Amino acid sequence: MTISIIAALTQNRVIGKNNNLPWHLPDDMKYFMQTTKGHYVIMGRKNYESIPEKFRPLPNRTNIVVTRQKNFVAEHCLVVHSLEEGLHLAEKAQQEEVFIIGGAEIYAQGFAKANRLYLTEIHGTIDGDTYFPEFNKNHWKEVSRIHHLTDERHTFAFDFVVYEKI
Repeated sequence: MTISIIAALTQNRVIGKNNNLPWHLPDDMKYFMQTTKGHYVIMGRKNYESIPEKFRPLPNRTNIVVTRQKNFVAEHCLVVHSLEEGLHLAEKAQQEEVFIIGGAEIYAQGFAKANRLYLTEIHGTIDGDTYFPEFNKNHWKEVSRIHHLTDERHTFAFDFVVYEKI
C-alpha cells in the first residue's frame, strides 16, 4: 500500500493559521479533492474540526480521524487513537493508496512511513502558526511538477509537485 502525504505549504512551510488555511486557492482545493477521491484519508482531530461542517466528513472518501480523546465521535468517520491504527484500517480494506492529510502532528508522525508526497508549493511567505515538518529533499525524487500562475482567483502562484521516496 502506498502511504501518501498531501499538503499545501508556503515557502516558509506554513500550512495553517488559527486552525484554518491562510490563503484561498480554489484550484488547489480541486486538486486535493480529485487526488484523494475514492481513497482513505487520515487526519488529526484538530484538522477534522477545521473542515467546515457542511463538508464533514469529506465526501467520496473514507475519513479516519486520529485523536487521543477516548470518547471522541465524528459522525460517518472512523475514529482511531493512533496513526498506525488508521493505516492498519486502510491496509485491511486493501487500499492501494492512503492519504495523510494533516495537520502538523500527523504529518510529522507519517513522514517516516510515507513513500509519496503530493505538495502544493505556494510561491509566497504567509504568516501562520502551523508548519509542515522539515524534510530532507535528498531522500525524495521529484516525479512531476505542474505550475499554476496567479490569476483573478489565485493571489499566489504555486506548483503541484509529486515526490517519491528514494
